[in-house]
Amino acid sequence: MPVFRNCADWLAEPERLAPGPGPQAVRAALAWLQELAQRQAWPEPTRHALILCADEALTNVTTHARTPDGGPVRLWLGCGHTRDGLALCIVDDGTAFDPTRQPLPALAASLDEARPGGQGLRLMRHYLRSMRYQRQGDRNVLVLEL
Repeated sequence: MPVFRNCADWLAEPERLAPGPGPQAVRAALAWLQELAQRQAWPEPTRHALILCADEALTNVTTHARTPDGGPVRLWLGCGHTRDGLALCIVDDGTAFDPTRQPLPALAASLDEARPGGQGLRLMRHYLRSMRYQRQGDRNVLVLEL
């Protein structure tokens, strides 16, 4: 898929996966990333951070995103080394949505007031060096870089 050429400054052609739509796509993508991490001997902190952030991003896409006709979105992934680290490019065919422009929700004042959910972007921003979004034609392109 040509979109991967422009989404990061790859040192070599990225590994690719097209897991399709739905929750099974998230499971397939995370298993693929685990296999890449093992095969390429990523350091444990890198593996943990990228898989955690990928899980958050992919779950949000498969749960909330829809194509313009209301159907489930398809996913395409590219992962590889860049001159600055490791990048995961997530592409979907849903309606335009830029997660990098979403405000962070307020933190709860105490554990008693805390509610599950809603803190995924905060988590991603903590672990990632950068998170970039662009719309390319009819596709969302999100690049997560460690």
